[in-house]
Amino acid sequence: MGKKYDFQYIVIGSGPAGATAALKLAKAKKKVALIESRFFGGTNTNTRDIPYAAALRFSHAYAHIQTFPELRSQDFHFNLPTIPARQLKVVIESGGNNKKPFETAGITCIKGFANFLDQHTVAVNEKKFTAENFILATGAHLKVSEITGTDTVKCLTPESAIKIARAPKVAAIIGGGSTGVEIAEYYAELGIKVMLFETAERLLPREDYEVGNCLADYLTQRLGVTVLPSCRVTAVEQDEFSKCVIFRHDNSEKMVRVDCIVLATGSEPNLDYGLENAKVKFKNSGITVNRYFETSAKNIYAIGDCRGGESSTDLAHAEGTTLANNIINKVKSPVNYQGFIRSVNTFPQVATVGFNEDDLLKRDRKYKKAIVKLSDTSASKIDNFDYGFIKLLADRSNHIIGATIVAPHAELMAAELAVAVRHNLTVIELASNPHSINSYNYLIKLAAKKLLTKK
Repeated sequence: MGKKYDFQYIVIGSGPAGATAALKLAKAKKKVALIESRFFGGTNTNTRDIPYAAALRFSHAYAHIQTFPELRSQDFHFNLPTIPARQLKVVIESGGNNKKPFETAGITCIKGFANFLDQHTVAVNEKKFTAENFILATGAHLKVSEITGTDTVKCLTPESAIKIARAPKVAAIIGGGSTGVEIAEYYAELGIKVMLFETAERLLPREDYEVGNCLADYLTQRLGVTVLPSCRVTAVEQDEFSKCVIFRHDNSEKMVRVDCIVLATGSEPNLDYGLENAKVKFKNSGITVNRYFETSAKNIYAIGDCRGGESSTDLAHAEGTTLANNIINKVKSPVNYQGFIRSVNTFPQVATVGFNEDDLLKRDRKYKKAIVKLSDTSASKIDNFDYGFIKLLADRSNHIIGATIVAPHAELMAAELAVAVRHNLTVIELASNPHSINSYNYLIKLAAKKLLTKK
């Protein structure tokens, strides 16, 4: 007779990956516990996607309304403390830090930090819980190890940066990835002078160079942001008057004084909870899994950001769904990652589907491309806005394999391209699809028609 455990499954982490897996397993009548160290619902609902969307939609609207010549004589004001108040309201309405849906599903919710004692046992708040199986969905945390002084200087994090109730005069954003660019734009749209530091030679280094250059042009020309690529911040300091950012550029050390510093320096997986005691193999880059999310311990799985690599709320949800279905149906199916949209919630938005050109060059894969500028559409003329483009990629058999869009509403436009990539549509099929001629969506048709002329 097998050993009796407290639960069949303990899921550690209640973000989109862990929550999805836990709810599906509970629906299948499995005895499930969910351990959460901070906010039930995880980062997406409580500190990142939803509160960011609430803040950015306000700042984008505030900045956009002032671009109309007919309104420039008007004096618009906003009350900064009301913005984080609205964020909190939206988070609550979206189910932030609410364990009731889990408890209603029959899941035992446990608040606290989990630490493995062995392959079947974790300790939480000095209590022990056993399970036949574990699912690790512990997410990631801010990475700041390469900058001296972050432990003594009061810096803002991506979570606290969008909750400021008092605007600084000058802000330094360290990190020009998606989070750093979003925060930089948010601050600049509210009238704050911004300096944006990025170690790479361009903003958004994960994307193709045209994307980083386009966003840099928009931020500098329209919003007055000082963009500083190829600058490695080495230290931060503070005195009674201001904060200092020390950085290296062109083999020389420089320093600037600012009122606030935001650390948008990327993330690294959460791994410090006794994985070695559970015989789970991992590296600094993440937990080692196979394509079915199985770890080196036969009864332990890992999904979401704790695995490292590409991450998003949509990917985490898909991994939680697939893993739970595999367990319930006793099958082994990998996630189909084709067609997922990677986006940056700036204005203009950035959306990437499938491969980008950098991916294909690294793989030495043959392709053809077409680029159409935003200014080639009537929508650009209507809005008096020309920062953006679409880049469409196809293989030698004329199937769509990737797309990058920089445009207002790029994420919505990318949905059509996600279908094209996921279902292996051809350039002709995409070009023949109807598109509204006076919308930015017409970029897709223009790019597909242009791609048809490429040999």
